[in-house]
Amino acid sequence: MKSFAFVFPGQGSQAVGMLDAWGDHPAVAETLREASDALGEDVGALIKNGPKEELALTTNTQPVMLVAGVAAWRAWLAEGGAKPSVVAGHSLGEYSALVASGVLTLAQAAPLVRFRAQAMQQAVPVGVGAMAAVLGMESGKVVAGCAEATASFGAGSAEVVEAVNFNDPVQTVIAGSKAAVDKACELLKANGAKRALLLPVSAPFHSSLMRPAAEALREKLASTTLAEPQIPVLNNIDVAIETDADRIRDALVRQAAGPVRWVECVQALKLRGVAAIIECGPGKVLAGMVKRIAPDLEAASVYDPATLADTRQSLAG
Repeated sequence: MKSFAFVFPGQGSQAVGMLDAWGDHPAVAETLREASDALGEDVGALIKNGPKEELALTTNTQPVMLVAGVAAWRAWLAEGGAKPSVVAGHSLGEYSALVASGVLTLAQAAPLVRFRAQAMQQAVPVGVGAMAAVLGMESGKVVAGCAEATASFGAGSAEVVEAVNFNDPVQTVIAGSKAAVDKACELLKANGAKRALLLPVSAPFHSSLMRPAAEALREKLASTTLAEPQIPVLNNIDVAIETDADRIRDALVRQAAGPVRWVECVQALKLRGVAAIIECGPGKVLAGMVKRIAPDLEAASVYDPATLADTRQSLAG
């Protein structure tokens, strides 16, 4: 058996009907029941029927992506899949990784990520903040362009834009106030970025504008009991593995208003000796990033019975 890591996707990979291919798989059905009980609503119906606009609201997206990742994880184990040597998650996906590791139960995590989503949405009113994906430019130049755009508004201005998701060597997401993000897009395109595309999101996630949300999350996490990790979890704010509950809490707090260092996470997983990185949950976004960051690593996705069977077979080989 090859050494492998499991990684869990975050917002953006959601789709109406994303669990349909599992049919009535017992592990998936049980996951939906647990999450529905914890949230006091029918999560399965929301995922199955949408509508898309409802699913795209961050207060729904965050819980449903958690549930979808955990459902795929439990199906993997139920079908005899081996445990990975390490787990990680992109942004929100870190909560799925913590459930997989046993640090949080799903009953704890589902209300927690809904609280996180509500706090993020309340931190910055809809339309005040923005995010954009910058393509075809090295991340250092994106960081410099954001600093230039922020400085252009003058000292003491509330306008700010920052690099917040380092997704692959030439794809970086920026976030901040709408005016500053627009200015940064203009500057970065003039400086050679292939594209700078505004993203259809409702808040500037992972930027410093999310600090009020981070503080609300700090208070919430202080009363949340965390168990000892059964599988190492690599966090994406420090690219570090923590076992102490207070340090895990602190990383989750800072993650809400700090960048997702995904390129470094993949490199760190590779340094731990994994031969494969398996995306667990809807879509193939992370698997694609892995291939661009570390082409020599095997990358695959587990999001339905067929991909689960294929992945088990390739890891055994």
